[in-house]
Amino acid sequence: MKIFPAIDIKDKKCVRLVKGDFDNKTEYEMSPVEQAGKYKDHGFKNLHIVDLDGALTGETINLSIIKEIVSKFDFKIEIGGGIRNSESIQKYTDVGVEKVILGSAAIKDKNFLKQACQKFPNKIALGLDAKDGYLSVSGWKENSNQLTLDFLKEVNDYGVSRLIYTDINRDGTKQSPNFEETSKISEASNCPVIISGGVSSIKDIKKAKELKNIEGIIVGKAIYDGDINLEELVKEIDA
Repeated sequence: MKIFPAIDIKDKKCVRLVKGDFDNKTEYEMSPVEQAGKYKDHGFKNLHIVDLDGALTGETINLSIIKEIVSKFDFKIEIGGGIRNSESIQKYTDVGVEKVILGSAAIKDKNFLKQACQKFPNKIALGLDAKDGYLSVSGWKENSNQLTLDFLKEVNDYGVSRLIYTDINRDGTKQSPNFEETSKISEASNCPVIISGGVSSIKDIKKAKELKNIEGIIVGKAIYDGDINLEELVKEIDA
């Protein structure tokens, strides 16, 4: 089981949103680079980064911060947030990011997803963010009227290397992930799945390990708020 501590970047700061709401955010003292250093010191190998400025603008706003984290700490990083063209994907792969997460752009244009998977083999992760079974897009501001499972079936053979499934209703709430829905997604998916949204305790990590086709889990707010101890969390890696 891979554990991905999360760093969400907004205005060069670490922040956490509740249910993706930019008006409901907490800013943290530590800079993204300092936070990444803290994770490295504890022995984590993977990192989940979201460029929230990128999600709002469609530009690689925080590329220099991500480049610094990659060069300093040698993490396997997955990055998401407003990646809407192959130029952005190229920029991230050039600085050494392991996986580039496509979300809204892939959902709005399946052809873009297909071409990205062909052009960047084993580099593309698909981010599926769902609310009540339906996909949300554009920083979770729009509902796509598309059922998550229906979309997944359509793109399942495109060559996506990883799927990140987030239940928006759980994200930032620390109410535990939606394991039932995640199980349906992981059983239907041709590629391994990462669980995201609502992780509240080590118990959630242990439960995630019982599911099939799960590659890892993303932990965010519970770390920042001190609900999950990093020493305990790191013991769950590949255990």
